[in-house]
Amino acid sequence: MNLNPFSWPFRSQFLFGFVACASLLAYAGFAQYGQLFEPCPLCIFQRVAMAATAVVALIGALHSPRSAGGRRTYGLLAFLAAGTGAAIAGRHVWLQHLPPDQVPACGPGLSYMVESMPSYLDVVKKVLQGSGECAKVDWTFVGFSMPEWTLLCFVLLAVGALVAGFRKR
Repeated sequence: MNLNPFSWPFRSQFLFGFVACASLLAYAGFAQYGQLFEPCPLCIFQRVAMAATAVVALIGALHSPRSAGGRRTYGLLAFLAAGTGAAIAGRHVWLQHLPPDQVPACGPGLSYMVESMPSYLDVVKKVLQGSGECAKVDWTFVGFSMPEWTLLCFVLLAVGALVAGFRKR
């Protein structure tokens, strides 16, 4: 068996991406319900981006297009989903590294914003502005916060999607 993921078939690469996304989402669920870490609005948006990346990866793996155009399409869709997640995680990391006097005040929860704001675009704008709860670091592993690890995972998934989609076969 070849352990070099860059030489795996398209289906295997996208299936690996799906398993990675599903595993990360499973850990996020465990952190929320098992370890009782309440996710901030930016964390929830990152979960949505991870789920979108997982869905594209699963559909791409199941379809496993033979044409280069089909593989490139799935590669770009997965790249866009993971790139969006990386942008959200990058914003989260930036908020966590602000000096304490520059951290925005804590805002309302995501469910309240969805119910009270006139449009989903307003909710997205408000969430991306960030708030105090998004700047708080509750969890670290080898010195990096969860959004920092998530950013790394999104970048790796985005690069992997492009490699899988655009590699010569």
